[in-house]
Amino acid sequence: MPKPSIPRSLPVDFAATSRTSRAACTPRTTRARRDIFPPRRDVLPPGRGVPTRRAVLRGGVAAAGALGLGACGVPAAYVAPGDRTAADRSAREHELDFANWPLYIDTDDSGRRRPTLDAFTRRTGIRVHYTEEINDNDEFFGKVSPSLMNHQSTDRDLIVISDWMCARFVRLGWVQEMDRGRQPHVARHLDPSLRDPAFDPGRRYTVPWQSGITGIAYNARKLGRTLHHVSELWDDDLKGRVTLLSGMDEAFALLLQGDGVDITRWTTDDFYRMCDRLAPRVRAGHIRRFTGNDYIKDLASGDVLACQAYSGDVIQLQADNPDIRFLVPEEGAELWAESLMIPDRAAHKRNAERLIDYYYEPEVAAALAAWVNYVCPVPAARDVLAASKDKETAALAEDPLIFPDDATRRRLAIARDITARERPELARRWSGTTGV
Repeated sequence: MPKPSIPRSLPVDFAATSRTSRAACTPRTTRARRDIFPPRRDVLPPGRGVPTRRAVLRGGVAAAGALGLGACGVPAAYVAPGDRTAADRSAREHELDFANWPLYIDTDDSGRRRPTLDAFTRRTGIRVHYTEEINDNDEFFGKVSPSLMNHQSTDRDLIVISDWMCARFVRLGWVQEMDRGRQPHVARHLDPSLRDPAFDPGRRYTVPWQSGITGIAYNARKLGRTLHHVSELWDDDLKGRVTLLSGMDEAFALLLQGDGVDITRWTTDDFYRMCDRLAPRVRAGHIRRFTGNDYIKDLASGDVLACQAYSGDVIQLQADNPDIRFLVPEEGAELWAESLMIPDRAAHKRNAERLIDYYYEPEVAAALAAWVNYVCPVPAARDVLAASKDKETAALAEDPLIFPDDATRRRLAIARDITARERPELARRWSGTTGV
């Protein structure tokens, strides 16, 4: 069956943006700045090699203490369902306020225009006040929590944060349930593997913006072999040439999978056993260090031969060095998402729901995926990209780090999030094991 051609109504010309504009922007994480890879002057959309927000260190004991009020579910912080809504002004005010992370949406060559947002405004008449204000999950939590716990508006209609933090917002009753009847494209096109996270079954309160995989990146040529298992990180010839992620939330799931644990229902005993196995490897110097997103420089330079890594970062590395491989281990890897939510007391809920649904139209999702290069939460966008007349854009449809194949998907799982009760003790144990 022939693939459909890209509709004339596609809001973005895939080749209309260049990687140079994105590379010149500020990295998306404030924790560990790194040099952006030199731009390749070709027709591929920008977006490769930008630091992932998953790499922002979220914390240890200090973060657990800082978030104690919200994370522990203090009764005064919880908002009951009847107190979450405000009068919706969408019908008379054709606008909404959308807070996102830096460099997480398509832009034109100038970096000043956002083609998919502009197309939404032309179609609907709804103006989007878009701000790139989220640089860290904990920091943003601290910014909006006083308003939310006091039943006040945050002056934001739509936000994007990591799913582990979304879980806290959902538990505290700080976000509104969406009207899926107004979101037919979400209902139809949302990736089945992302539909039922433990913290939000059926995605009533959250909708993935983009997704990704935490796996293993390695230099196949310098290592001289192909890796298949997490356990191979501990081979003797990799002593001192391996790095792991420093953030507990980022790192723990893959390590548990390496121990054969089902991360959808792991226990604290599983976590402690994982730390017990990890500790002697840290003491022996087998692990070179624990990193944020700066693992990319170590791998690119050859100082590190294998590391825990994010799929979105590896796409850039592969563009510059074809010897870099990304492994979804036989034991499995973590599939994660960063999701859209509508905060309590939002003034333009219907407008926000409409924008969310717009990004789940396959043509729009394809334009965004071509720019950000994360795992696309809309599988139907693959056919749109494949039909592109530009060969390199069409090739993105076959990239398993944007559209995982069936064999890969069978090895992916969404980890059960760390609960508020578990977090302080697990954070102490993680910090004691890793030294970070």
